[in-house]
Amino acid sequence: MKTLLMVLALAGGVAASEVWVADLGLANMSQGYGAPHKNKSVDKNPLKLAGQTYANGIGTHAESIFELNLLGEADRFTAIVGVDDEVQGKPGSVEFKVTADGKEVFTSGLKKAGMEPSKIDLDVRGVKSLLLEVTDAGDGINFDHADWAEAKITFHGAKPSAGPAQKEEAVILTPKAPATPRINGARITGVRPGREFLYTIAATGARPMTFAAEHLPAGLKLDEKTGIVTGTVTDRSHRTYEVLLKAANAKGKAERVLKIVVGDQIALTPPMGWNSWNCFAHAVSAEKVKAAAKAMVESGLIQHGWTYINIDDFWEVHQDSKDPTLQGPRRGADGHIIPNPRFPNMKELTAYIHGLGLKAGLYSSPGPWTCGGCVASYDHEELDAQDYAAWGFDYLKYDWCSYNPKMEKTRTRPVSFAPMAKFEKDGSPAKLLDQMRPYAVMRAALDKQNRDILFSFCQYGMGDVWKWGEALGGNCWRTTGDITDTWGSMAGIGFGQAGHEVYAGPGHWNDPDMLVVGQVGWGQLHPSKLTPNEQYTHISLWCLLCSPLLIGCDMTQLDEFTLNLLTNDEVLEVSQDPLGKQAGRVGKDGNLEVWAKKMEDGSLAVGLFNRGVVANRVNAKWSDLGLTGKQRVRDLWRQADIGDFDSRFEASVPRHGVVLVRLWPAK
Repeated sequence: MKTLLMVLALAGGVAASEVWVADLGLANMSQGYGAPHKNKSVDKNPLKLAGQTYANGIGTHAESIFELNLLGEADRFTAIVGVDDEVQGKPGSVEFKVTADGKEVFTSGLKKAGMEPSKIDLDVRGVKSLLLEVTDAGDGINFDHADWAEAKITFHGAKPSAGPAQKEEAVILTPKAPATPRINGARITGVRPGREFLYTIAATGARPMTFAAEHLPAGLKLDEKTGIVTGTVTDRSHRTYEVLLKAANAKGKAERVLKIVVGDQIALTPPMGWNSWNCFAHAVSAEKVKAAAKAMVESGLIQHGWTYINIDDFWEVHQDSKDPTLQGPRRGADGHIIPNPRFPNMKELTAYIHGLGLKAGLYSSPGPWTCGGCVASYDHEELDAQDYAAWGFDYLKYDWCSYNPKMEKTRTRPVSFAPMAKFEKDGSPAKLLDQMRPYAVMRAALDKQNRDILFSFCQYGMGDVWKWGEALGGNCWRTTGDITDTWGSMAGIGFGQAGHEVYAGPGHWNDPDMLVVGQVGWGQLHPSKLTPNEQYTHISLWCLLCSPLLIGCDMTQLDEFTLNLLTNDEVLEVSQDPLGKQAGRVGKDGNLEVWAKKMEDGSLAVGLFNRGVVANRVNAKWSDLGLTGKQRVRDLWRQADIGDFDSRFEASVPRHGVVLVRLWPAK
């Protein structure tokens, strides 16, 4: 059948045209998992609903949004919608919605595989924007394979197109930092006794600037020109030092207290930094990592508390790549790992990063191969931990790929499972112990090194890792699968963290994956597909969640809007608050949600979110927030007081947007 057919319209016998919606192109369709497919399901099978196969349509996956520009010249929209039979017997459930110029004109109700599909036949005369939406029906996106079968538009005049009628403006809300000094970043940091220490005083303001630090622990020293504190804490007792930081330039002076906690814990606030995967993926190299570190300094991000420069997969030799830069000996005769030719000198690389006042991170897996097929750590955990420490790395992301519990029977080197003793004694299920074991092995190996290395579990939330990650020595742990730069993925992951807040705190954080703002692309760079409002939601929600904040974009291509997202110190303070309380959802009204986070000074950080496709008013009630009396409300993105409010605060929030505020008792 031709894409465009001429038919006779009912009204006045005027010639009209029909177009299959799938033929308009699916590049602008966002969804929470996989990719949309023309005339196929999300798993690339024929479209099939309740036993009937359809030749035309779109296979998608919740949460999904497809915006069509009808130009006011369409007549009808028709479709048959339901959950594809390919997930028959699975728990997937969705709801289809159609919104015309901001008004919801169709909702399917709950749909599961095998249920009779719903037919849509809508009069869309005069409509300019038509939004096709698939929600997760409130139970997460697993197996939510949704089909818009036989989706068709009848129109007069100009042909409809895929994409919004009007592009959302990227409004910069963050005020420029003043020329006078202002000290930013975390107010607390941890170090184990006798371990190397590195901390950069994050301070905005005109340069040159000089720094001072009073009451530093013995063994630490400050570079007065750079603000970088280095050394080794000689005090072996567990205690907290209150260090007075000072910054001065020609415009003025600033000071603030930093608590240095000498004890058993590190990562007392969520780590902030950069990771190579979401931009470079398999194309990472030492040169690109150095460029990222240099950009973090030159862009000024370091002056807002951004710290880590993390190398993800592909620093190792690949198992079978024909690329000469990924070839070479995998390990030496002594078993120590050998980086691929792209990374000729790891010690020199970390020294460069440390010299800028930043920390360095690395990646491996507990199986024989990484997710990308490079050499991993199985049966060499202790040797690898020795190398990471000797090279000078400060962070390890440990990715589950290729590990199989049966491998434990083929080890040639003895390992320790000491961190698992409690769980083995308590009789935890064998499957759960199998999921814990590889992380316990590497934890034991890291504990033998005379270096603080932040340990990040990357095992996608298996076995409810948030319930045992802290006891096993994890500093953070992934709670989900990989994020992509779509609303469905980001929102599904972020808002899916409700209930996890009881398991997070200083030294141990839930990790819903990296940030997808700026130029991302996993090897093929493009601007984030998230709209500006969706990016504000992303950063606001991740800060409220006390998530590790790991920038995933190309740091050498930071634009003003992305910098605005990453340099708002009042927003970042929500993440870095010393109390370390993760936000929880305290209010929900359909697509409207209110999340709140307790702060160390007794205030509340509150996010008013609109997950819907049209602007709406969101209401934060004092009764839901546990507050009484008049409260002073401050807009954190605009860094401006809004006023004093009794009993509630209400704001108009754009589609997929947020209003992020902080509340104190009014004087």
